This record gives sequence, C-alpha cells and structure tokens, in this order.
Amino acid sequence: MRAGFHRFLHILQLLRFPMSEANTPLNVLFLCTHNSARSILAEALLNDMGQGRFKAYSAGSSPRDNQQPNPLALQVLRQAGVSVDGLRSKSWDEFAGADAPRMDLIITVCDNAAGEVCPIWPGHPATAHWGYADPSAGDAPDDVKLEAFRQTMRLMRRRLELLVNLPEDRLSKICLQATARELSSQ
Repeated sequence: MRAGFHRFLHILQLLRFPMSEANTPLNVLFLCTHNSARSILAEALLNDMGQGRFKAYSAGSSPRDNQQPNPLALQVLRQAGVSVDGLRSKSWDEFAGADAPRMDLIITVCDNAAGEVCPIWPGHPATAHWGYADPSAGDAPDDVKLEAFRQTMRLMRRRLELLVNLPEDRLSKICLQATARELSSQ
C-alpha cells in the first residue's frame, strides 16, 4: 500500500497540483472531547511551529460548562516557550457555522472524539485521527501527570514537525487527506 501511495504522490508532483490558494495558510482544527488538554497542546504547538503556513484551532465535542484549558497543559507549553495567549476551551459548534473559518484539515486527537458523529464541516475538509493517550487521566500525582503532558507534547511535536516540513504539493487539497492519515502512523 505504501508503494501505491508514493506512486500516487509522484504522479501528483508531476502534474504540479498547487495549494488551493497560494500563500493562504491551511486551517487545521484539532478535536478532542473536552478541549482542555491534547487539542489545546496541538493548537498551540502548530501555531508556534507553522511558520505562517498553518493556522491552528481546537475544539471539543462536549466541553464542560466553564471548561478551561488544563493548567498542566498550559504549564508545559509555557516551559517549552510556546505562547498560551488566547487559548480557551470551546465547542466544535463554533466551527460548524457559515461564519466560521473554513477548515482544510480536521484532526481528532482522542479516541472518543474520533468515534463521535461530527458536524458536517463547510468545504468538506480532509480528516485524520492522530490518537494520543490522555495525559490528564487517572488519579496520579501532579508530577506524574506533568511528565505525561511533556511526553504527549513531545509526540505531538514530532508529528507536527513532519507536517509543517512537508512540501507544498503534499498539502494540496487533493493530497491532504492521504498525507494527514499517513502521518498518523509516524
């Protein structure tokens, strides 16, 4: 299957499919159930690493009332030098409306959100599932959870580095679905 995928990409390169809109960043929405840990980490990391090629957002399928980003998520981001300005927990409903930013790629980062029925997204964006264990789960002491958040952030950063360093042709709309799904195994 990998050989077929690479052959497909080679054909697309020969045809020189450009990005859908030159110099327009790809909008990426990271989804999780509560939008307090993994999706928040992914949003902040991609906005930090994206070099203007990406604009990241995050949301949850069912954030709790008055849900806030997990303080440990914010702590590991700050310690890594990543801005946490503007991060907040929000419902995916904010991104399903006609006035919402049009997404190019939607990535679920928790297994619960991956199995839920999602809204119909305007523009029919590419989708992928990049599962990560919940660093906030369980009754472990905060120092153990903090290390779990660091590990999750390292894993995300590795995968996001691959994404942000892809050549433009791998990010074209026709290629984005396969590319994002292939990265889930990295």
